[in-house]
Amino acid sequence: MRLTTKGRYAVTAMLDLAFHSQIQPVTLTDIAARQTISLSYLEQLFARLRRAGMVKGVRGPGGGYKLCRKASDINIAEIIAAVDEPLDSTKCGGEANCQKDQACLTHNLWMGLSEQIRNYLEGISLAHLLEKNQVQEVAKRQQHDAQQTIEIYRHPE
Repeated sequence: MRLTTKGRYAVTAMLDLAFHSQIQPVTLTDIAARQTISLSYLEQLFARLRRAGMVKGVRGPGGGYKLCRKASDINIAEIIAAVDEPLDSTKCGGEANCQKDQACLTHNLWMGLSEQIRNYLEGISLAHLLEKNQVQEVAKRQQHDAQQTIEIYRHPE
């Protein structure tokens, strides 16, 4: 199984949102700046996350996005699934038609690996990640770096 950019960016953006939206909604522009993810790509991901009931938009001044549920109720596997990223290590998509419309020799091995990965990611919530000191330190550093970049653009020398 290979997690693509779509799944990685969705998890990263959701973790950023969970960290920064505890006080007020967060704009996609802010997430894009902190995580160096294209704004248009984030818009596509958040449309899917919104349809999956994980985030909601807040309109008006001070608007942005926030989580629909508690961070402890959102696991990493469901974020990945929400952006249509398969958690599947088989080449047949779990259909058992990998070799002449039948299971191949190693089908059960790859199905077992897929299940282990899914179980692992289902057991990790956004809240679990937020509790980690390293995550908090990186999020604070990214916030600081993004603010410095904004200041440079506002007050060029």
